[in-house]
Amino acid sequence: MIDKAAKFIAYHSKTILIIATLLLIPCAIGFFATPVNYDILSYLPPELDSVKGEVILDEVFGNSANAFVVVEGASPNDAAKMKSGIEKISGVKSVTWTNSFIDISIPESILPDIVTDIFYSTDKKSTMMMVQFENSSASTETMKAVGQIKKLMNKQCFMSGMSAIMADTKELVDKEAPIYIAIAIALALIALSVTMSSYVLPFVLLFALGYAVIYNMGTNFFFGDISYITQSVAAILQLGVTMDYSVFLMDRFEEELQIHSDRREAMANAISKTFVSLSGSSMTTVFGFLALCFMSFSLGLDIGIVMSKGVILGVLAVVIVLPSMLMIFDKPIHRFRHKPHVPEFNAIVDFSVKKRKILAVIFVLLVIPAYIMNKNVNMYYDFTKALPEQMESVSGLKKLKTDFNMAMTHFVIVDENVPAHEVSMMVNEFENTEGVSNVISLNSFVGAAISESILPDMVKEICQKGGYRLMMINSVYDPTSDEGNAQIDSLLEILHKYDETGYLTGEGALGKDLVAVTARDFTITSIISIAAIFILIAICFKSISIPFILVASIELAILINEAISFITGAEVPFVAPTIISCVQLGATVDYAILMTSRFREELNSGKDRLTAVKEAAYASCKSIFQSAIVFFVATFGVYVVCNISIVRSICAMLARGAVISALIIMIFMPALLGIFEKIISKTSNKWKVSDNEN
Repeated sequence: MIDKAAKFIAYHSKTILIIATLLLIPCAIGFFATPVNYDILSYLPPELDSVKGEVILDEVFGNSANAFVVVEGASPNDAAKMKSGIEKISGVKSVTWTNSFIDISIPESILPDIVTDIFYSTDKKSTMMMVQFENSSASTETMKAVGQIKKLMNKQCFMSGMSAIMADTKELVDKEAPIYIAIAIALALIALSVTMSSYVLPFVLLFALGYAVIYNMGTNFFFGDISYITQSVAAILQLGVTMDYSVFLMDRFEEELQIHSDRREAMANAISKTFVSLSGSSMTTVFGFLALCFMSFSLGLDIGIVMSKGVILGVLAVVIVLPSMLMIFDKPIHRFRHKPHVPEFNAIVDFSVKKRKILAVIFVLLVIPAYIMNKNVNMYYDFTKALPEQMESVSGLKKLKTDFNMAMTHFVIVDENVPAHEVSMMVNEFENTEGVSNVISLNSFVGAAISESILPDMVKEICQKGGYRLMMINSVYDPTSDEGNAQIDSLLEILHKYDETGYLTGEGALGKDLVAVTARDFTITSIISIAAIFILIAICFKSISIPFILVASIELAILINEAISFITGAEVPFVAPTIISCVQLGATVDYAILMTSRFREELNSGKDRLTAVKEAAYASCKSIFQSAIVFFVATFGVYVVCNISIVRSICAMLARGAVISALIIMIFMPALLGIFEKIISKTSNKWKVSDNEN
């Protein structure tokens, strides 16, 4: 079956390429029609109380999407005009300001304290408006509404809140994502042009993989939407992890040309042999990505499915689209040949084999400090740290922190059947909690200064609706900080004392749950990825010992990669270690598989143990270097230009991980194979042991 398909591809290259090109059209349409989700917190498990509270906040109060507009030095009339202008914008549900409660003709000096505490800065030079949107924060309508509000603002105006932050994130991603891909392609072309024997071949290889990238991104439409993180890194990751597959096909084609005079026959044989080897090799990468799908934080599912699909489509493009292109562009490929510039690694291999016992000891000793440092890497969960400081919403957030003591806002949802006197006691306890700047509730406005009967219905609906009471608590602490998390625990204790069914939600509570969820996810995905790849390698080599050696080598590379973040004092986003753990293992364990497979071939050809490992390493190191350098330049280029910290950190660690994995395999693998070959032979089926054991 495979042989027949291979012959059809080799003998009908133009037909194949026409069909492949036509398929790009629906995929391109699918790509532009796929919504992008900029709300990372929406991927939290629905069973969490903070998420349940967010659902009530959205469905009952329509308040999950909000923003805060700060106006400096404006008169009450100017501020009122600003409010009126915002209220007229499509997608804005309501705007709450002082004139929602009291006539603006009343002098600021005699306004009730509750009004001035909430709506005016501590120095009384700025005023703040709370904007509620009709749709969710990540919706297109809300994004457009935020954009319209910005048009009304001048230099004395600032805006922040989750809706504003998401809108700015979307704008930044939309602007930078094409740049990431362009830089990754340009750097990959340079690397391939230097390391390959033709100046034209790199363009052909990348062009073929470009088909796979478009197929992958276009078919995401069937998932409903994808996260902006997946959108930003998927193409670069797919390029990095599938490039070596195209190199394998090209190398095999060149070998077959030495045997067959007919180029089509040579290509058919190359496709058949490459497909079999790539099917097994690519599975380690696929299973590495699929491990992410077991995260309860479903961003992992988003990335895992998209990238697993990308690897499979990459393999199919390599054995279907690439052969057609190689046949069509065969003449220019060979016309512009040159000597490849790949360094020799013989000295490293000889050193590894000669000092194998010392290197084995070093290998084991490196695990301990790398593991300890890995466990102490400084991670952040605050999404505002992922954005440039000069971004408008980040500047607005700083304004809220410094002028209004609003670093974080909690939303408390209470059953309306809780007696009014108990609600008052609850509010008092909230106000006395350390780090709370103010509490906004219906009780806050009703009293001697303002009668409930004169409160506008709009204000009443904000605070009480659908069987629930809503309170907003402003905090001086940052989300996911130790102080902020401790404050949330205190607020929850107070809330459940009066209402066991009450909910506390908002960025802080969601972020706190995110910390707990991802900590568990990291352990689960690491175990699953290691176990899955261990089993695949065991089946591939019919061995119990080989998986231990190969997985241990890449796991050491992963530990060193993450330990470098500790050494440099870098803060990494919470999701980066989980992604790196699965992706680096799945993508770079192929380096170890390649060398081990070649080692077995050399042994079966009759060479002694040490000669076989040297020959295997000599031949493998060049391919490992070429694959690692492409992976490195593609991801490192994004790291250099990227302004989104989450994407930047992931790409930096992936670039570093490719180099570290390659170095670990080149330096330590020959030593380990040389030492443990006898054990391997006893624990592996059909592993030939040479007679001459040096």
